[in-house]
Amino acid sequence: MASHDLSGRRIFLVEDELLVAMALEATLQDFGAVVIGPIGRVKQAVQVAREDPMDAAVLDVNLAGERVFPVADVLAARGIPFVFYTGYGQEVLPPHYRTRPILSKTSTTNALLSAMNRLLQPPGEGSRREAR
Repeated sequence: MASHDLSGRRIFLVEDELLVAMALEATLQDFGAVVIGPIGRVKQAVQVAREDPMDAAVLDVNLAGERVFPVADVLAARGIPFVFYTGYGQEVLPPHYRTRPILSKTSTTNALLSAMNRLLQPPGEGSRREAR
């Protein structure tokens, strides 16, 4: 079983629902991550995505009525792995993001941590990059 140690890993958290954001932040911090955010608006999240050093990201799809895809575009261009964390299904994702990992907001803590570990695994490790 993979370790869920995220010690020192910088995880960008993009989530607009306060209680959800607080729970995700606490979970990631409990396993050693340095959380950037949470950020709940697309414009601010794009700026942070462009400028801040980070290892991976958790992206809510709907931020106060706006889609998070401009943030995903910046992260993808920088080569920063991310997982969509959403109450929606994969069908809301643009076609070019449908192969990206997606977690339901009803996912367990273990599913979130497993997804983070897969995202942070060095290329060529041979693991599946889809999280459910």
